[in-house]
Amino acid sequence: MWSMVPRVTFANGCQIPQIGLGTYLTRGEEGIRAIKQAIDIGYRHIDTAYRYGNEREVGQAVRDKIAEGFIAREDLFITTKLWNSFHSPRHVAEAFGRSLANLKLEYVDLYLMHMPMALAFRGFGEADLIPYDTQGKVACSEVNFCDTWRAMEQLVRTGQVRSIGVSNFNRTQLRRLLAEATIRPVTNQVECNPGFNQKPLIEFCRAEDITVTAFSPMGRANRSDSSCGVTANVLTDARVARIGAKYGKSNAQIVLRYLIDIGTIPIPKPCNRAETLENIDIFDFQLTADEIGLMDGFANGKRAVPLKYYSHHRDYPFGNEDNEDVGDEVDAENHFSSKSANYLKV
Repeated sequence: MWSMVPRVTFANGCQIPQIGLGTYLTRGEEGIRAIKQAIDIGYRHIDTAYRYGNEREVGQAVRDKIAEGFIAREDLFITTKLWNSFHSPRHVAEAFGRSLANLKLEYVDLYLMHMPMALAFRGFGEADLIPYDTQGKVACSEVNFCDTWRAMEQLVRTGQVRSIGVSNFNRTQLRRLLAEATIRPVTNQVECNPGFNQKPLIEFCRAEDITVTAFSPMGRANRSDSSCGVTANVLTDARVARIGAKYGKSNAQIVLRYLIDIGTIPIPKPCNRAETLENIDIFDFQLTADEIGLMDGFANGKRAVPLKYYSHHRDYPFGNEDNEDVGDEVDAENHFSSKSANYLKV
């Protein structure tokens, strides 16, 4: 089935498979088995992050399949991410080196700045990743994400990273970054689902030749998580089911095809083999304009992942939840004084 998955060409000429395997909460031996199974099924794009604590599992699964002769490294696209507390330029290279050591790979296809918000550095251990200040809030750092980006650019120059990008950036933040970047971001990975379809951000990114990658495509961590299912009604809606019947697909497959047809690369997190198979089986049909319009109607402006524990940060990208690209109201000229919080020079 892997041969059916198209590849999207980034602005820098590198290619990325049009669907990826989300690995959030995929850990341990069970996680390794799940990733290897996904590679067997046909996934060639695997998304991880230092914060997920599973780079070792991803690397082990990838190396096992390469050792079996099932797949070559150049056929795979591996993404990982720079965590928020490693934004200081002096920490970026070491943070990436730790990710590469965890993966035990020679290079990474895509390295993302996980969020625009810099946090205070306490160390590289798992217990250090969410630092707190004396008031019990997440401890902020004054590091400018443009300085972080310049350090990430150096990783491309060394050949250890093929492409760099960002995640959870709004349009104002992208404009600031583009104004200072020497190497432009190839992608912005953001929450995107029928409930929060990010149409204004997608259009902006398209105009800037930035590909949009869509996490939480079902409006929650995964299809079995009912804790924040803002898209749950789409998965049971009779109108979506009728579209699915037309193509021989499930409601979830219609959701994923919708995200592709509006110009994103979804990275769903499957919970079992059946979902892993189903999620990738979406490349033998396209939705009509009317069907896309129906799916657009599920937009409610509510995020499944609002990251509110960072809302006191001056670079928090989301503000008014009624605005699909909340945060654009932030004054880029005065953003360093726009939030009341204690910022550390780390």
